[in-house]
Amino acid sequence: MDNVVFLIVMLAAILHASWNGMVKKHSDKVVAVAGIIFGHVPFSIIAIIILPAPTPESIPYIIVSIFIHQGYQWFLLSSYQIGDLTKVYPIARGTGPLVATLVSILFLGLILDIITILAILIICVGIIILGVFDKAKKNFTVIKYSLLTGLFIGSYSLVDGHGARLSQSAISFVSWSFLINAIIFPFALRLRNEKNVLQRVYTEGKQIFLIGILFSYASYVLVVWAFTKAPIPVVTSLRETSIFFTLLIGYFFLKEKITPIKIFSILMILSGVVALKLL
Repeated sequence: MDNVVFLIVMLAAILHASWNGMVKKHSDKVVAVAGIIFGHVPFSIIAIIILPAPTPESIPYIIVSIFIHQGYQWFLLSSYQIGDLTKVYPIARGTGPLVATLVSILFLGLILDIITILAILIICVGIIILGVFDKAKKNFTVIKYSLLTGLFIGSYSLVDGHGARLSQSAISFVSWSFLINAIIFPFALRLRNEKNVLQRVYTEGKQIFLIGILFSYASYVLVVWAFTKAPIPVVTSLRETSIFFTLLIGYFFLKEKITPIKIFSILMILSGVVALKLL
């Protein structure tokens, strides 16, 4: 993989782990997730104004992406409300690239060499077992919600990756998706009987809103740009090395324990990353 693309994806991983840690630490997970999503709006509007519009061919991908993100946000929120960051995050993030890889190979005709496939599988398995076999608060409802979150992650990665390539402007593509998603999200929260979300974010979530502007928007724009430069399953897998930084956040800021299985998982993930980088 090109060094620039590799470093960009690693930066995105750090930013992604940071905002997930902020969401989990916040006392009101609805306010936290909503704050992140609303935080996408300012830069999205700026990008839409100054950048070329996405091509007509990419518009269906934007529409599909918006609906997939609604599912992702629904199950991410459900997972974080009942589970530890170091359980939810690994299962969800490990499942995503696995789904993207399988769909790309089986249905989209992507050809990857056997070493790349094995490296992706090593990363995915290393991440997933980190959550599944962690003894802290072993709750199968958490695992179920986390797996469903991962299914949506893999789905939106494929849709956004292909859509961004067709759009001829990855940032514009993401910005339109983010803006419309932020408009729809409060109505989706009504289905959870969550009310006055905008007011609650204003009074309780100013900091998380800023994190959405500075970290979340940037992290995903960088990833979608990388989707246009390298195979989507490879980028998705490397992005999920954010688990390293999530472990640090969970340990130092959320007082979550580091267990032997986490150390073993780190070694697996590191092996997969080294293999991908050397290809």
